[in-house]
Amino acid sequence: MRFFTLLLEVIWILAAVGGHHWTYEGPHGQQHWPASYPECGSNAQSPINIQTDSVTFDPELPAVQPHGYDQPGTEPLDLHNNGHTVQLSLPPTLYLEGLPRKYVAAQLHLHWGQKGSPEGSEHQINGQASAAELHIVHYDSDSYHSLSEAAARPQGLAVLGVLLEVGETENPAYEHILSHLHKIRYKGQNTSVLPFNMRALLPPLLAQFFRYNGSLTTPPCYQSVLWTVFNRRAQISMGQLEKLQETLLSTEKEPSTLLVQNYRLPQALNQRTVLASFIQAESLYTTGEMLSLGVGILAGCLCLLLAVYFIARKIRKKMLQNRKTVVFTSTQTTEA
Repeated sequence: MRFFTLLLEVIWILAAVGGHHWTYEGPHGQQHWPASYPECGSNAQSPINIQTDSVTFDPELPAVQPHGYDQPGTEPLDLHNNGHTVQLSLPPTLYLEGLPRKYVAAQLHLHWGQKGSPEGSEHQINGQASAAELHIVHYDSDSYHSLSEAAARPQGLAVLGVLLEVGETENPAYEHILSHLHKIRYKGQNTSVLPFNMRALLPPLLAQFFRYNGSLTTPPCYQSVLWTVFNRRAQISMGQLEKLQETLLSTEKEPSTLLVQNYRLPQALNQRTVLASFIQAESLYTTGEMLSLGVGILAGCLCLLLAVYFIARKIRKKMLQNRKTVVFTSTQTTEA
């Protein structure tokens, strides 16, 4: 069954490529994709730059619920260098709830930049890219039998987007993938990876996310993806990021070409709406504005306290003067 599923995916990939060669840069780069893959030039493409001051808060947006991620089974997983990215096959026991239908996992892959560059993610938030990005691809198993069948259908796919940033410590979950990269250095090579807790690939807080309708970020760019991009980032170490940036090749043999900068630039949002599961407080003010506002509020509170202090002092002084006057008048009356 697993072999049959992989065979279907290979057939889909071959059909999608249709004999055309594509790259991220150069004469076959992303600006030329629409010539060979017309849907890449359509008006609902991915990735996008998510402007938090323009998103629509939806309090009824259900939380994404990944099932089976912490128990992916006992069968080894296939890790593959396809010349464009590193891809890990996933068992159908992993699926998502909280979406319009049940979406079963098919594969995950990564996008990254080159050594020395802080950018490598496909999605951006307020114009800021992250160091890398993880995509976990699922298909609508209620309506279709396979990834290849669902790939070109409206909302046939659901992809989780996880932005990765560099932290101080190594991430054990990502190391399950990255530690095997040297075994698949050349395009077309495969190796096996033991199952592991894939929930740890996701950020700790899943309740904060953005949702929009988009596309595959590689040819044939089918506009069939229901995107969930998490607001919180996952962390990997600098050493782990450099494994991505320095290990894989996009060629099958020498002369070798390093597989880097495999990310598509943000596409126009056009008339699409980006939903948010949470209210972005930071979208109202920048960090500098928030700091200035805080200083202003603090100064205002101090001025108010000083004003109250001087008013109270003046009132107390007035009351003491009145008391002295009453005592003096009372004394004069008694003597008379």
